[in-house]
Amino acid sequence: MMTLDSGATGFMMVCSMLVLLMTPGLAFFYGGLSRRKNVGNTMMMVFAAIGIVAVTWTVCGWSFAYGGNGSNPVFGGFDQLLLLGNTQSMLAEADAAGGDAVYPAITDVVFQMAFCMITTAIITGGVAGRMKFGAVVAFLTVWTIVMYPVLAHMVWGGEGSLIGGMIGALDFAGGDVVHISSGLTALVLCVLVGRRHGFGVIGYRPHNVPFVALGAALLWFGWFGFNAGSEFAPDGVAVLALVNTVAASGAGVVSWMLVERVVVKRPTLVGACTGLVAGLVVITPAAGFVEPWAAIVMGLVVSPVCYWAISVAKKAIGYDDALDAFGCHCVGGIVGGVLTGVFCVPELSWTDFGGLVYTGDFHLLGAQVLGIVVTIVFVGVFDIVLGLVVKACFKGSLRVSAEAEAQGLDVAEHGESAYPAYVGLD
Repeated sequence: MMTLDSGATGFMMVCSMLVLLMTPGLAFFYGGLSRRKNVGNTMMMVFAAIGIVAVTWTVCGWSFAYGGNGSNPVFGGFDQLLLLGNTQSMLAEADAAGGDAVYPAITDVVFQMAFCMITTAIITGGVAGRMKFGAVVAFLTVWTIVMYPVLAHMVWGGEGSLIGGMIGALDFAGGDVVHISSGLTALVLCVLVGRRHGFGVIGYRPHNVPFVALGAALLWFGWFGFNAGSEFAPDGVAVLALVNTVAASGAGVVSWMLVERVVVKRPTLVGACTGLVAGLVVITPAAGFVEPWAAIVMGLVVSPVCYWAISVAKKAIGYDDALDAFGCHCVGGIVGGVLTGVFCVPELSWTDFGGLVYTGDFHLLGAQVLGIVVTIVFVGVFDIVLGLVVKACFKGSLRVSAEAEAQGLDVAEHGESAYPAYVGLD
């Protein structure tokens, strides 16, 4: 019989805590980007996501995502509702009856819960400043029970899963599951809610740039656990994922600064922070599959694409994604997923196929594109249906009144202010 590896156990616990840190970090990032009168509400939506997921994941999310025997391509099972049996399994593992386990399996529950938390919180950036808080809570609750667990199973549910197994698409740490799903959901919600009053007429500037930098720093730090921990072992691939995360995020910062220098003639701290996040997003699906030089290329490529999505396409189409969750996360996630099919080292692939530059074979690239398309269709259709149902439940409107929007959602929705001494509308 074997005992559990304390090193592997500690590694996964630390990685889990790092990913848990990301969601409060996102609260600062989003709070700094928001308007002064809405900063509390913006951060409150993120913290609400923490509470919602902690409950829904424990009750049923984990079971729906990773329960069952792995044979169902889109759904886990009902066998681990309320995490029943996990404590007994942990005790059995502690008695060296864990078979091939090197750390307690229950560790994966909190690690994956943290993934669900940050994914759910990202969504709220699309509707900052005008959506009813109750409607946000209702939407996110159902989304974390149905949408996220099913998509997680489709990608990471084993050989029988639809996207990861049958299609053969690679997603090391959440390009499809985390970034494309959250960014696309933010887009759908912001369209259903409608534009902010004054959108396209008045400028919306970040009210607290140091908050943005603090949030980006916390996200950056937590992301190391996010990507390295997705190897589920303290081995060479985990270290590769860590190196790639640093390389891609740094390249994203450099690339964004260069774009701003060319387009607006001066680089900004907010832009550098956005480039950092874009670089982190693009490497997420590829972190354990590519070489560091490829990670740098991915970081250099993603910032101009996301900058275009945020500064050009958003204005041209006219959707009001308040904090650019779609332009950064969904677009960046798509770029990362596609480039994984280009740069994946064959020996590191979870399938029999490697990246285009190594093999000259388009099979993996095609699988990556198909997996992204399936994700977009599934998430988009579900979000539209859920959004319309929640809208009907809230008397046909997802947004606050014009008066509440003008006053600010801190006071109108929560009766408090981030800056009590401040008097005015913004």
